[in-house]
Amino acid sequence: MDFTIELEDMIAMMVSIICGGAIGFEREYKNKSAGFRTIILISLGSTIFTIVSRHGAGADDRISANIITGIGFIGAGVIFKDKISVRGLTTAAVIWTSAAIGMTTGIGYHALALCLTVITLGVLLMVTKVEQMIARLQKERLLNVTFRDPDFNQIERLESMLNTKGLSVERVEITKENDHLIVVFKVSGQKKYLVIMSETLATLPEIISFS
Repeated sequence: MDFTIELEDMIAMMVSIICGGAIGFEREYKNKSAGFRTIILISLGSTIFTIVSRHGAGADDRISANIITGIGFIGAGVIFKDKISVRGLTTAAVIWTSAAIGMTTGIGYHALALCLTVITLGVLLMVTKVEQMIARLQKERLLNVTFRDPDFNQIERLESMLNTKGLSVERVEITKENDHLIVVFKVSGQKKYLVIMSETLATLPEIISFS
C-alpha cells in the first residue's frame, strides 16, 4: 500500500482547480446551468482520471479516452430545445473544453493548460460583442403565414406593412388549403426588426398562424 503523493500530481490538480475556477466563474456570472463548482469538478475529475491512467498498472489511454464519453453525457444534460431555439450548446462546449484542459494538466502540460484557459475565457467574453455585431447585419428567414380568408388584398397589405418596418419582403409561394391562404415570404432585415415583425404578426386578426 503506497501512501506517497507526488508533488507533480498535486501541482497538476491545483492548476486544474485554478483553470476550472476561472472558466466556472464566467459561467456562474452569466447564470448558466453549469457554474463555478461544476466546471471546477469537471476539470479536476478529468485531471484525476488522467493521473490514474498515467500511473495505473499497464498504463494506456483507455481511461483518458473514456473521459470524452463521460463528458458527453454531462454535456447532453445541459442542452435544452424549445420551439424557437436550442439552448445550452455553449455551456456543453465549455464542459467539453474544461475536461480537455483538465486532461492537459493531468499529463503535466501546465503552461499549455493555463494558455488554453485564457483563450477559452477570451472566446466566451468576446461572444457577446460579436453577437451584437452580427445582430446589426442583415438576416434572412422564411416566413410561413396562414391567412384566415382567401383574400389576396391582405397579402399586399401585409407586405406593405412589413416594408415600412425596415424589412425587405419577397413572396416565394402561395397555396390554398381548407379555404385558407398559405403564403411563404422571404424576409430580410436586422434581428431587432425581425423580432418586431413577429410581435406585429401575433396581433393581426386575419392571420391564423405563422412560423
